Amino acid sequence: MPRPEVLERIKDAEREAERTIEEAERERERILEEAREEAEEVRQAAEEEAEEVRKRRLEEAEPEIAAEREDVLDGGERERERLVVAADDRGDDVVEYVLERFEEAVHAQT
Repeated sequence: MPRPEVLERIKDAEREAERTIEEAERERERILEEAREEAEEVRQAAEEEAEEVRKRRLEEAEPEIAAEREDVLDGGERERERLVVAADDRGDDVVEYVLERFEEAVHAQT
């Protein structure tokens, strides 16, 4: 085979190799873009599912939360009532103590 023909065949092979590389690069980019889109869809689906699970768990916990809230409020009300009774019981003692101190102060000035 003459030298010019060999050179031409080499150039043709190089051009074909470049086209093949370019096509492979485009295919790689297409596959990457599809993978990115699929990953985004999976992420969105996972977020939606997580939100649904969060809402469901919150709904399931609401009765328990409400019951615990009532227990805390009831306990607070009982404590308030206890403190009111204790304050009432000490009211007479406090009045007597204040009067004694007042009388002492008055006597001390005279």
